[in-house]
Amino acid sequence: MKHLSKLLVAAFLFVGISNMNAQDQNNPWQISFGVNAVDAYPTNSDRPFASEKWFDEYFNASDHWNILPSISYVSVSKYVGGGFSVGVRGSLNKIDKLGDTEVDDWSYYGVDGTIKYNFAEGHIFDPFVEVGGGYTWLDEIGAGTLNGGVGFNVWFTENLGLTLQSSYKHVFEDYSTPHFQHLAGLAIKFGGTDSDGDGVYDKDDACPEVPGLEAFNGCPDSDGDGIEDSKDACPNEAGTAEMNGCPDSDGDGVADPQDECPETPGLKELAGCPDSDGDGVADKDDQCPDVAGPAATNGCPDKDGDGVLDKDDQCPETAGTVANNGCPELSEAVQKALNDYAKTILFDTGKSTIKTESAQVLTDIVGILNEYPNAKFSIDGHTDSTGSDSLNQRLSEERAGAVKVYLIEHGIDAGRLESHGYGETKPIASNSTRNGRAQNRRVEINLIK
Repeated sequence: MKHLSKLLVAAFLFVGISNMNAQDQNNPWQISFGVNAVDAYPTNSDRPFASEKWFDEYFNASDHWNILPSISYVSVSKYVGGGFSVGVRGSLNKIDKLGDTEVDDWSYYGVDGTIKYNFAEGHIFDPFVEVGGGYTWLDEIGAGTLNGGVGFNVWFTENLGLTLQSSYKHVFEDYSTPHFQHLAGLAIKFGGTDSDGDGVYDKDDACPEVPGLEAFNGCPDSDGDGIEDSKDACPNEAGTAEMNGCPDSDGDGVADPQDECPETPGLKELAGCPDSDGDGVADKDDQCPDVAGPAATNGCPDKDGDGVLDKDDQCPETAGTVANNGCPELSEAVQKALNDYAKTILFDTGKSTIKTESAQVLTDIVGILNEYPNAKFSIDGHTDSTGSDSLNQRLSEERAGAVKVYLIEHGIDAGRLESHGYGETKPIASNSTRNGRAQNRRVEINLIK
């Protein structure tokens, strides 16, 4: 029996230590172990119900208490709710003083069932009362007992504490004696379920399957911004309460998930995007972000209203056609007028020198060409059949080139002009008459299509 009791004590001690991960006053299991003292003196009198005898020398441990200097009791109990716990306790001792009588090291064993009520469950100082019954062996003679006791726990941590208790054990058999049993030891609470291991037990954990924080009843705050994930619109990115837990990287008052331009400060009405030209079209959608324009043309202006945006309009100040990149197209009438002017350009006989009286005609030609700034023209020189072919070819080229030089010198882009000489190969009248030869000696300016 003695060795069995020691094994029980060691087993309960191992169980208690291995479950010390509990951190909640509501852990349902408690194990206590320590030293017990048996004292029959207060009950061993001629007047057992006289209070002055019952508690006479109650604390005289040196004369009357029987103490085994080792772990001599262990108890296990389970919390069942409402402050009540039920349990079992085993104890052993050596008796050499039975009241006023000295005995020869009688053995003492007790097994008791207990019902305990704690007055301050979860507090550091935790007083309790206990009732129960059991069976006690005194030197191999056993008897049933009815027990009642008082005590208290002092918790050093939420699961480890000191327990002190004094119990009266009333014996139902005449051959044994009633007695007090005092207990002092350590108490360990354990057995609470914490599925996610976050230190908040499942019964109090609003998120029992996910590790979290005690401040949020066991629910997580993944990004550490002080807003629990269930209330955080951006649980994986630290943010502010004003943004429902989301960041506002550019500080424009629009949370990043709703901000279409999260790295650039912008306007709330444009989903956090800037509008540099103030035309109501966000820069990211504005094809002309630095020039104000209507939304209908993607933020680009069309000054001349010809349907070609200024950025694509080669003639932004002059209405033109889409087909001609926003520039006006040369009509047949204008082409005819241009050549009517060109045919009146006069040259010195047999030379490419332009006569001074042709200056006004050339000025009018420059004006027409400026009205079509993206149009390209071919300046074509022609001669009559007088003279050799080679002479006529050279003369036609030189006269066309002279007109080209004049136009360039008077502001026409050289890239818009070409010059060609055709000699006498393209007559428009008969070279047999003076009038016909005069018509064939000409310069034409034609639109290059």
